[in-house]
Amino acid sequence: MTAPPPGRPRAARMPAGVRRAQVLQVAQELFAREGYHHVSMDDIADRAEVSKPVLYRHFPSKLDLYLAVVDHRGQELVERIDEALAEVPVEAGSGRAVVRAIVQAYVEFVEQAGDSFSLLFESDVTRDSDVRMRIEHASAEAGRAVCRGLQGISGLPAPEAELLSTALIGMTQVAATSRYRRRDVGVQETVDLVTALAWRGVAGLVRPGTVAEP
Repeated sequence: MTAPPPGRPRAARMPAGVRRAQVLQVAQELFAREGYHHVSMDDIADRAEVSKPVLYRHFPSKLDLYLAVVDHRGQELVERIDEALAEVPVEAGSGRAVVRAIVQAYVEFVEQAGDSFSLLFESDVTRDSDVRMRIEHASAEAGRAVCRGLQGISGLPAPEAELLSTALIGMTQVAATSRYRRRDVGVQETVDLVTALAWRGVAGLVRPGTVAEP
């Protein structure tokens, strides 16, 4: 009698929430490394060591899974910005600290996210309206968090603070991703350099009486 052919190793049973988080992590790594179009649900099921029925129970399609990954990355970025700004004391002389907190949140997010930062900043699926909408939503939420911080130190009207936050985010995001790929400047050195550059511009817009150092 011959033994039956080996199949996929049976994964240990997990609570649904834990299993979902595991699948998200696996999908995030594969999408970031190989791109959306080069990854199949079979690939994800194999790597996560789950059956396809289990995978589809959590995520009805590859697009649904990709959107969940984008949402997860976006939520983490916004939380990092909010947490960084919450640690800055609201007092005279805190202006530069606000700018630094924003810069540090982006640089550290990219460093921690690894290649998966590209799913939020450089997605290869933005022609899909659902993906584009989710990425734009994540970017808008991050922008609002940054805008709140800048408005508090500049005293600028909301539209002007929003434009300023867009400029700061763009500069910081490009610097953070470039540093991650080149690896020739450290994380804290990058934060120091970008903060110095950004603050020199922001400081010129601070109005008298707002909480910003000279």
